[in-house]
Amino acid sequence: MTDMTGAASWVYVATPFAAWLVAGTLKFTINSLRAGRLAFGLIGYGGLPSNHGAIVASMASLIGLREGVAHPAFGVALTLAFIVVLDAASLRRQVGRQAQALNRLQAGDPNALRLRERMGHTRIELAAGIVTGFVVAWLLNHFWP
Repeated sequence: MTDMTGAASWVYVATPFAAWLVAGTLKFTINSLRAGRLAFGLIGYGGLPSNHGAIVASMASLIGLREGVAHPAFGVALTLAFIVVLDAASLRRQVGRQAQALNRLQAGDPNALRLRERMGHTRIELAAGIVTGFVVAWLLNHFWP
């Protein structure tokens, strides 16, 4: 079990932030390459890799690596990860589809507020986020005291 004093405890704070930063940087780079320009307008929900998947996977992975998969905190982190990933894959995608339908209904109105249509993640985007989170957790676990 990890001694939760000193520098070792800060890895639990740094890991999800690092996963978010790595996933966001990867997503921005991939979107920019696809668009052929800097893709600041494509920052937000959806895309590859999933930031949500990376963040929750990094914490569950770090707890599993440091404390063991039999530790109660790993069970809590894994449960939270499942909820977030399922939400990103299903509920948020449905919200995006509703936004598409509403945008089509108000297409003739130049003053209408366009809703963000890209909200959820595909399975590939989520898998990429989970892998990103695991890699970040493994690296920080390996190199953080």
